[in-house]
Amino acid sequence: MVTIKDVARHAGVAPSTVSYVLSGSRKISDETRAAVRAAIDELGYHPRASARTLRRARSEVLVLAVPREPGKYRAVDGRFAIDIGDTARDLGYDLLLMTDPDGVRGLTRVARSGLADGAVLMAVRESDPRVAALRKHGFPAALVGHGDESETDSPPWVDLDWAAAAGLAVREAVAAGHRRIAYWASADHEFAARNGYALRGLAGAETAARTSGAALVVRRSTVDPTALRARLAEVLTARPRPTALLVQHLIPLPLLLDEIAALGLRVPDDLAVVLVGSLPDEPAPRLLPRIELPVGRMAEAAVRLVVSAVEGGERAAGDHELIAPRMAEGPPVAAPGG
Repeated sequence: MVTIKDVARHAGVAPSTVSYVLSGSRKISDETRAAVRAAIDELGYHPRASARTLRRARSEVLVLAVPREPGKYRAVDGRFAIDIGDTARDLGYDLLLMTDPDGVRGLTRVARSGLADGAVLMAVRESDPRVAALRKHGFPAALVGHGDESETDSPPWVDLDWAAAAGLAVREAVAAGHRRIAYWASADHEFAARNGYALRGLAGAETAARTSGAALVVRRSTVDPTALRARLAEVLTARPRPTALLVQHLIPLPLLLDEIAALGLRVPDDLAVVLVGSLPDEPAPRLLPRIELPVGRMAEAAVRLVVSAVEGGERAAGDHELIAPRMAEGPPVAAPGG
């Protein structure tokens, strides 16, 4: 089937330009319009008439809902926003960023006003009130992450299998010879919000430890540097001391590594450090064994899912995508003592 991207490639323009030619929503030069029309005719592209009609009434804007509280910065949100924006632009949509910590009132206002055509939700909770609000208004949405897996009518979503990722980190440490392992879980406020990645990551680590026979010590992270140092020191000065530290809450990674050094421990000679859900292409994490978060793949999938819903596509059986984790290329998990 010929797609809008095929037409764009044939005409030598962006997919958004093809969308603008079809919808008539923006001024396009006669030369470009002719090139697009010629490509449509040559390739036999047939957009649905109903979709074209609806497009004229749309805002051609998607809203990205990222709850943010002051002082609780997550670099991953910025990476997702960039990649989601890039994919949205390629598909002919602009992106509106909403950072309201609650999200329900803002999304309800957007759904009622027609300010945007669909929403991408991040930091998804186990039972997310934003999902219920959007469902009430029949507003298309897709999730980066997912909530309660028992809900059969949840919006389409894409997520890393956080339970499997944490379990993989535990098994890799055990395979390297570690029997006393510490798990640095998500932060207190993420558990309080019942964010899916926090709950599933911890559950996966605990399950893998039980099945492998490893002794697992769990500490929840915190945004308070003083409390963070105290929690880490408590774990790493215990006797017997863990020989591996698996880190899911990566925001304070530089502080964690500094505190490990201040305690007189060398990585990886005295303590193996394994990262769970690191951002691709960041230089510091690449020096450590890690499971990367597939940001680009997740961002593109979420945008395509919501655009499909906006443009009247039928929901497919595969509109819930759980991505299997893998160890990234780089250093392996070091054995205890070196």
